[in-house]
Amino acid sequence: MAGDDKAVIMKILSSTPEFTPAEVKVAEELIDLYLKHGTGSDYHILVAKAELELAGYICYGPTPLTQGTWDIYWMAVAKDMQQRGIGHALMANAENRITKASGRLILIETSSKAEYEKTRRFYRNQYYEQIACIPDFYSPGDDKLVFRKVI
Repeated sequence: MAGDDKAVIMKILSSTPEFTPAEVKVAEELIDLYLKHGTGSDYHILVAKAELELAGYICYGPTPLTQGTWDIYWMAVAKDMQQRGIGHALMANAENRITKASGRLILIETSSKAEYEKTRRFYRNQYYEQIACIPDFYSPGDDKLVFRKVI
């Protein structure tokens, strides 16, 4: 990711209906940390281009105080670019890089809200398994679901 990619990524995040303005702000904070400190921030960001346009991004990093565990923090693909394999390519590239960095386990946290069903199906299609549910974590009726993949 380069600095001039930020505006497009922010547009993609802001236009993703599942993300609240507060969540977009947190994603922007991680982007800013990465742009300022690179992987020294403990965040890694990859972007995908399709038809010469930025189409999506993924933000991931090593989980503090673990050996070989990594988190996928954010991932978004522009609505008009979805269903073209871009999300799969971003995830595969991140997994490849995590493996090369001696990663052994990848975790993803997401919401149980109905709006996230497509996201959860995507994770399952990438061979992630749901391993935990924390009821009412984000708000009453909105559980935190944890997915994992052993690599």
